[in-house]
Amino acid sequence: MLEFLSGVTINGIELWVVLLCCCGVFLAAFIDAIGGGGGIISVPTYLMAFSGHPTYYVLGTNKVSSSISTFFSTARFVKSGYVDWKLCIPGVLLAIAGSTCGVWLQHHTPDIILKYTLVVVLPIVAFITLRGREFPDEPGEITRGKQMLVVSIAALLIGIYDGYYGPGTGTFLMIAFIRFAKMDVRHASGCTKVLNLSSNVSSLVSILRSGYLYLGVGLICSLAGILGAHLGAGLAIKNGSKLVKPTVVTVLLLLCLKVISELLFPEFWA
Repeated sequence: MLEFLSGVTINGIELWVVLLCCCGVFLAAFIDAIGGGGGIISVPTYLMAFSGHPTYYVLGTNKVSSSISTFFSTARFVKSGYVDWKLCIPGVLLAIAGSTCGVWLQHHTPDIILKYTLVVVLPIVAFITLRGREFPDEPGEITRGKQMLVVSIAALLIGIYDGYYGPGTGTFLMIAFIRFAKMDVRHASGCTKVLNLSSNVSSLVSILRSGYLYLGVGLICSLAGILGAHLGAGLAIKNGSKLVKPTVVTVLLLLCLKVISELLFPEFWA
């Protein structure tokens, strides 16, 4: 079977390698739809599959599949009525502005500074998340003005992080919306998806213009991503905090391991 598949290529990548990528993208989209952080799985998947290819193409192809799968998971939350547009629209604009600033910072500061900071911060965030009360299925008490302020600040700051580094952005937004904006799990997830989708599409437009991607591979993997996003969003809507909290903690721990591996084995991520 592998001998037959090895003779077929898409964008110069053998078909059996693309199918393996589909498995990773499915899992990434599934997890991302529940608690964010799918890039922690999909980026290493593409890196291993595209060994020897420029990293620009890895990130560009990942952005294609992640954008499409995020669109479908976002659509499911919108359809179920779990998107507060009055909160999300200002957040979208600030997230895009923050992401733009993050890209600028990335070009003007050593990446190693952020990675060492994350090694310290991520375990603390994971501990606080584990130690805290369950993620609520009902909203907490907070004035509308304070809630809008929290969402706006989180969108801007985490948007800067997204532009500078990226992995785990959705998870950090989830934690901010639940802990500080007092949103219930489902509305926090819906708002997170809208902000993530906006950032992804903005980045994808630039990538499509640059040509640094394997569009055929990205579109094929997107089919697996759509399935994963659909199933993950459905489970998040149905099970709420029972599923979201452990997923968020898992993503935080995986992100911590990723950052440590980047420090110890920089040649793999180069």
